[in-house]
Amino acid sequence: MKIRSNPLPRRLADVLCFLLIGVFLPIVFMFEIIVVLPAFHEPGGFFHTFTFLMAMFLVFNIKGNMIACMMIDTSVNVKQVESPPEQSAERLEWRECTECNRLAPPRSWHCKICGACILKRDHHCLYTGCCIGHRNHRFFMGFIFYLFVGSVYALVYNSIYMWIIHSSIYCNWLTVLKLTCPMLLLVTGGFWTNIYLLFYSLNVLALAYGILLLGYHVPIVLRGGVSADRTKQRKLKYKRGVRQNLRSVFGVRMHIAWLSPLIRSDLPDDGYHWRASTSTKESED
Repeated sequence: MKIRSNPLPRRLADVLCFLLIGVFLPIVFMFEIIVVLPAFHEPGGFFHTFTFLMAMFLVFNIKGNMIACMMIDTSVNVKQVESPPEQSAERLEWRECTECNRLAPPRSWHCKICGACILKRDHHCLYTGCCIGHRNHRFFMGFIFYLFVGSVYALVYNSIYMWIIHSSIYCNWLTVLKLTCPMLLLVTGGFWTNIYLLFYSLNVLALAYGILLLGYHVPIVLRGGVSADRTKQRKLKYKRGVRQNLRSVFGVRMHIAWLSPLIRSDLPDDGYHWRASTSTKESED
């Protein structure tokens, strides 16, 4: 797997979104472990240890998949592949990219931010500062899946901690007002109270973000498409059944690949040559 030469975000918007996950997530994690978790479970006990290990697993997968998205080169330059002969039917699927001044394979599109044509380009991700394409699509899906799971897990603990265990502190109209208008956190209340409300707001935001992305991207992956598909014909062109569509994203070891970004799972397609669905039967699982 080729590594990108410059994996850092290029735009200010990408940098800010990256910092939201790259910096705030470890800070919030430490706060949850040091402050929130001991309020539920005795340190050193089974449930405390189990919850701590589960939290470590979730954070590792969120950060690990995010870093993998950024590091893996998914551009058409990842390896040298000759275009099909001029008179062949396959050559008709290739197109001239005026930005790269080269022939680009099917399902690849040029990204002005990344400065390259991306294999099976899905979209440019703000949170990773790079394009999601053929080689890192699996890691992007892992990133948003574990972001959703981690957000649900944390929100359950945080909600009980705030609304039940410390109801005398947080159950009031000012807390609700601060959650609906975060700018009030800068001018009212104590430091620790406001910090916790800020973390709680970020938790809710991460959950909403995870639900939105999963709801949007999962159906696209299941039908074998990408976000860039606009017409009905393009949306169904590579639909080869749910199992094959998942295999095309998560690789030959798709049943365990979702457990960790460190698990190797080779993709069945090379990203340059694609076989379109030839019948409606092929689109059924």
